[in-house]
Formats: sequence, C-alpha cells, structure tokens
Amino acid sequence: MKKLIIVLVLLLAATALFGQAIKLGAFPSAKWLDAKNEAVWEFSATNIRILDSKTGDVAWDFAGKTIQDFQVSGEGRQTMITFSCPDAGRSYSFKTALPDTGIVMEITRPDLPKYTVTMPKQ
Repeated sequence: MKKLIIVLVLLLAATALFGQAIKLGAFPSAKWLDAKNEAVWEFSATNIRILDSKTGDVAWDFAGKTIQDFQVSGEGRQTMITFSCPDAGRSYSFKTALPDTGIVMEITRPDLPKYTVTMPKQ
C-alpha cells in the first residue's frame, strides 16, 4: 500500500513538474505579427512559437517548456487563450473576436509594465 501511495505521489509531482500541454481547441491556428518586437507568433494545434519576422528563424518555442494554467475559452464571438510559462518568466493572454482577424496579446512580466499589442493576421 505504501508503494502505491509513493508511486501516485511521484506521478502527481511529475505532472506538476512538466506542466500542461498546449491544445488550442477552438482558437485558430494561424500567424500574427507583433510589429513592435519584429516577431511573428505562430499558433498550431499543439504548439506556439515566436519567429523573427525578418528571417523566419525561431526565436522561442514553447514546445518542451513548462506551461501552467493553460486555458482556452470562448464566449460569443470572442476566443481567448491564457497561460503562464515559468521558463519565460511571463504570463500570456491572447484574445480574438470574429469576424476580426486581429488578435490582442497581453504579456505580464514581473517588475515590468504589462505589454499589450494588437497583432494583424499574416
């Protein structure tokens, strides 16, 4: 019985350590341009990447990073993703509203002002 409890505790700890998976669900798979930072945010069904808008090189890939509190929600015409990434030290929020193809991104960083940008679809 003690071994079973230890195994269950280890499984729960491993789940917390590795975080959650990215599953966009109703959120559209597409690319949006953050012109302020010369970055393209690429959303696929199971990953989010940040690409350099000039070279197309991957600047940041959330695959393999710790993702926490990942939520996809939709209300009426609006779809929203929120999550935090301890590896990046930031929390993210993305909102899109149909029929508009743009997306509003908010990044919360410790000891820095909130970063907000409206990104057009690419």
